[in-house]
Amino acid sequence: METQYLQQVRCLDPHTWAEGRANVLLKGREILAVNPNPPQVPPDCVAVTAEEWLLAPGLVDLYSYSGEPGHEDRETLAQLLQTAIAGGFTQIALLPNTDPAVDHPTTLRWLQMQLEQVAKPRTAVHYWGSLTQGNQGQQLTELGELAEAGIVGFSDGQGVQDWRLLQRALEYGSCLGKPLALVPVNLSLRGNGVMREGPLAIQVGLPADPVMSESAAIAGILELIPHYDTPVHLMRLSTARGLELVSKAKAQGLNLTASVNWHHLLLSNEAIANGVAPHTPSYDPNLRFDPPLGNESDRLALIDGIKSGVIDAIAVDHQAFSYEEKTQTFAETPPGAIGYQLILPCLWQQLVVTGLLTPAELWRALSGNALACLGLTPTPSNWILFDPNADWTVNKDRLKTPAYNTPWWGHALKGQILAVSCAV
Repeated sequence: METQYLQQVRCLDPHTWAEGRANVLLKGREILAVNPNPPQVPPDCVAVTAEEWLLAPGLVDLYSYSGEPGHEDRETLAQLLQTAIAGGFTQIALLPNTDPAVDHPTTLRWLQMQLEQVAKPRTAVHYWGSLTQGNQGQQLTELGELAEAGIVGFSDGQGVQDWRLLQRALEYGSCLGKPLALVPVNLSLRGNGVMREGPLAIQVGLPADPVMSESAAIAGILELIPHYDTPVHLMRLSTARGLELVSKAKAQGLNLTASVNWHHLLLSNEAIANGVAPHTPSYDPNLRFDPPLGNESDRLALIDGIKSGVIDAIAVDHQAFSYEEKTQTFAETPPGAIGYQLILPCLWQQLVVTGLLTPAELWRALSGNALACLGLTPTPSNWILFDPNADWTVNKDRLKTPAYNTPWWGHALKGQILAVSCAV
């Protein structure tokens, strides 16, 4: 395997996010050095001019799901790590929605031992601890024990409906210094809704989920936050109204961060009726998300939220499902999709190439800000090399996960991770 000396590669500085140029020593898919001194370059090294490639900090995922333990038929931990690193993610945080749930230190220790058995994981894995026992929203876990065991924060991965319980969680969490990640949803207002409320929901005949199911929950959470020191992260922001509430809260200086799932930046509920592209199916079960895709005005507002910094980070929310689980009607299929190898090519082509976001704005949301939301510090040696012009097709030969529940299955994409350097 020959060693290459890449010259004049575009480079994003991880401290200032300014774009410059760098030289890279590369062997296969491994970045050996960035800006190596000439004496360190092997004499038999092949010099390559790579001015279109981009060297940037490794990507960071705030939250995704692991099939292991409990649903290894969907995706094992090893497979999840393979698809994560192939997508350029050098650090990921996994939600506690496993079977058993990560609601006790013994489960966390078991997961950490499983991780040690994965050969060269290369991706650093952090775990969210369950906020409530079994993620059922009825009784708090031993928050202090989980914090001591090394969880990155607390979350149920779904909306907490007991407001007294949530108040106690914020109170207890004040002395732990760990973020509390909350899904803002009022299930009573949502009912059986699976598509965002609006004329299109009536047209396609799917049960509607009103905007107020999100905004009412956000408003309630914002009433609680000022009374406690616990850092709160709002997951899966999906509406313009929700963004407006978060913006006002941040202007008041509340200890609050927020994230959006990447699909909501690229797709609106029009895709449910018309498909993600011409000649693609409508009512695609792979377009079922929780929260549901918003109206086009919501999508544009969320992109503006990334630019303005009101939304801190973009999450993958990767969730693998089996073929049988996703081969159901739209309303009955479980919500969620895979995303690790798809997120950067899709966001780059649809947001950066079109000028809606700059490379720095995208990378801050996918890397630096995501780390800050997790309360973690950057790792200087984590780099990825990205070719924004590499063509490939989403199929089983290119994906490192056995799952293919994505609306981009079979589509031609542009943009691929070429190499990674990371310290686990």
